[in-house]
Amino acid sequence: MNKPLLLTERRLFAVFALLLIALLALSLWQWRNGAPLSASLLDILPHEPESALIEHAQQLSQQALDRELVLLISHPQAGSRLDGWADQLRQSGHFSQVQDRIDTDLTALASDLLAARSSLAPQELRQQLASHPQDYFSRRAAQIVDPLGGFSLVSAQQDWLGLIPAIQQQLQGNSLINIDLDGRLLIEAEGQTWYLLRLNSLEGGFSGKGALAAAASLDQLTQHIHAEGGQVLASGSLLFAARAQQQAETEISWLGGLSLLGSLLLIVGLFRRLGSLLAVLPALFGLWLGVTACIAVFGQIHVLTLVLGVSLIGVTIDFPMHYLSKGWVMQPWNAMAVLRATLPGLTLGMLANLIGYSALAFTPFVALTQVAVFSVAGLLGAYLCTLTALPWLLRRSRSLQPWPLPLGWMQCLLDWHARFVARINSRILLLIVMLFALGGLLRIEQHDDLRQWIVPDAQLLEQARRIGELTGQQPTSQFFLVQGADEAQLLERLFSLERELDTQIMAGALAGYQSPGQLLAGRAGEPSLNTALAALKPEDFAPLLELGVPEALIGDELEQLQQQPQQSLDELLHSRLGEPWRMLWLGEYQGALVSMVRLQGLTDTSAMVSLADNVNGVLWVDRPARLNQLFASTQRHALWAKVLASGAIFILLAVFLGWRGALRTLTVSLASAVLAAATLGWLGLPLTLFSIFGLLLVTAIGVDYAIIMYEGVGGAATSLLGAFLAAVTTWLSFGLLALSATPAVSSFGLAVSLGLVFCFLLAPWARRTPA
Repeated sequence: MNKPLLLTERRLFAVFALLLIALLALSLWQWRNGAPLSASLLDILPHEPESALIEHAQQLSQQALDRELVLLISHPQAGSRLDGWADQLRQSGHFSQVQDRIDTDLTALASDLLAARSSLAPQELRQQLASHPQDYFSRRAAQIVDPLGGFSLVSAQQDWLGLIPAIQQQLQGNSLINIDLDGRLLIEAEGQTWYLLRLNSLEGGFSGKGALAAAASLDQLTQHIHAEGGQVLASGSLLFAARAQQQAETEISWLGGLSLLGSLLLIVGLFRRLGSLLAVLPALFGLWLGVTACIAVFGQIHVLTLVLGVSLIGVTIDFPMHYLSKGWVMQPWNAMAVLRATLPGLTLGMLANLIGYSALAFTPFVALTQVAVFSVAGLLGAYLCTLTALPWLLRRSRSLQPWPLPLGWMQCLLDWHARFVARINSRILLLIVMLFALGGLLRIEQHDDLRQWIVPDAQLLEQARRIGELTGQQPTSQFFLVQGADEAQLLERLFSLERELDTQIMAGALAGYQSPGQLLAGRAGEPSLNTALAALKPEDFAPLLELGVPEALIGDELEQLQQQPQQSLDELLHSRLGEPWRMLWLGEYQGALVSMVRLQGLTDTSAMVSLADNVNGVLWVDRPARLNQLFASTQRHALWAKVLASGAIFILLAVFLGWRGALRTLTVSLASAVLAAATLGWLGLPLTLFSIFGLLLVTAIGVDYAIIMYEGVGGAATSLLGAFLAAVTTWLSFGLLALSATPAVSSFGLAVSLGLVFCFLLAPWARRTPA
């Protein structure tokens, strides 16, 4: 090798070494506080401008769902062992709160109830007092003498009229949780006693290692209790997030490992030199640069981006594959001479790919933007590494001694292709292809439901369902926002909404709800408590008098209740009674008072939408439904971005290849994506946002293969072999994604796999002069 070429190789490798040092320094700084990974779907979902009020309410709702966990334990010695299990979780250091019993002073709570009776008395109780007082007091008398007449926080001597049991039932709602004498929370169901633990994790469900550590603590306790013959049910978004993160990390390991192993075996098998394994270096460098670029732009990288990004190994290795494939004809091997011959095609393919990926960065979907940034940086890194490192590392003349048979196979394929084209009328072939494409496209169904992105763990889903049945608590992410100019208007609208919700409960549209209006049930509807009490006559109390209750005590209680002042909503929310409703209170916002109403066991969202339209000052907030609408909008953005990118690629290709060459190469690329989409239709598979992204990637891959065939460096057979090797390595990455347990990733992998088949089959038509 002459000295000028050697000097050039050394300079290029020095540039690569400087890039490597800079990348290493930046990566070390980015990872100084641990892995900047995210597993939260919220971090990559589409965003749109929303009112600060809705955004604030959504954050509060999500925070509650994100950190809360519920544990139900059934064990022969649970009563005596519960404190120890709770202490074990506290000592793990992963939970900010572990509640195994009610910590509130029950005496003080009873005092609060007595002081707020006039504000809390349910409408049904007031109506009974007004219309059927004697029946009411007969039941009250039976309740007093019956030892199993129900649990009340106050004694009968403090509440002769029996308002407190009704108020307790009203506040408890549809919850099936009871309290024993020691303040422990328990549920009796089907002859089995379940003790309840309420947990709050220190970190959110999507915090990465924190979520995994908290989930591991729960798993350890669960296994311990199971070993002793007990049962444990656990539910919380943290558990689902931890399981999803574990699955993603597993897939990253085995998908990336299989992809890399397959590529390594292919390279060694074809080039028959261990030194040829250096072809993997550009792919690894590209992945490294992609991760670093994502963290630099977004502050972190999502695990879904990593799963898709690891598969980029198959695309970034295309550059060295095209480069090394010339070793079949350009012998003896001269690294710089081969680089000069292939550089125009490599550069043009790289620029076309960069334009295609960059277009996706402008969609409103953060997931696509992250993958686009990752891919652009990764491809650029692989390209630079191929240009600067491989010529020096593969500079020896015997660095490559390719296996000759594959080149013969490609020549046979080209010969068969020539005979096939000569025998069939091109118009008939075009008609068949068009009918196939049209028929498949007409059969395609679009699916963009967020719930179909992932498959939640079946065991966790069953436990969550069982906990919902046992506790009567089935929270949803949808909620209402109620606004009022003052407390009176806010309560009026809350009560109107509650009446509508009660109707929906009767219709089976939901199981229950939680509203601040429940704290002021005494103001809802007629008659008022004072009106009902004023209408009572001495004979109405006969059942109590027969028990020996002095009439004077009853009179004193009546007078006390009639003089008891009404408490405000703010007072009740900040009392011990209001703790469960406190998070629903948003306070004053732009001159109005605002409150949330959360739902339980929602089954019919359409009924809620129309309900919000019927009540003034009420907003329905349904983020999953809104996201599904945004996905459709994102699809349109992505398709239009690709149309614009295709125009830009056409202009780029026309500058270097002429308009005929640009039209030929771009047509092959777009036809591959259309035929892959049609195949999905014929297979009866839905078109998702991620499969569309896969098809957009196919257009970029197809342009690369078509350019290589059009340039024809080393001959048509050599170029087809380069396209074949690139297709195989790409399939080893993206094809394996079709095996993912995550539907979003699987649909992406399947779309790319189908596209690769058509990219290779159509590549011969991209030749400048078909054989």
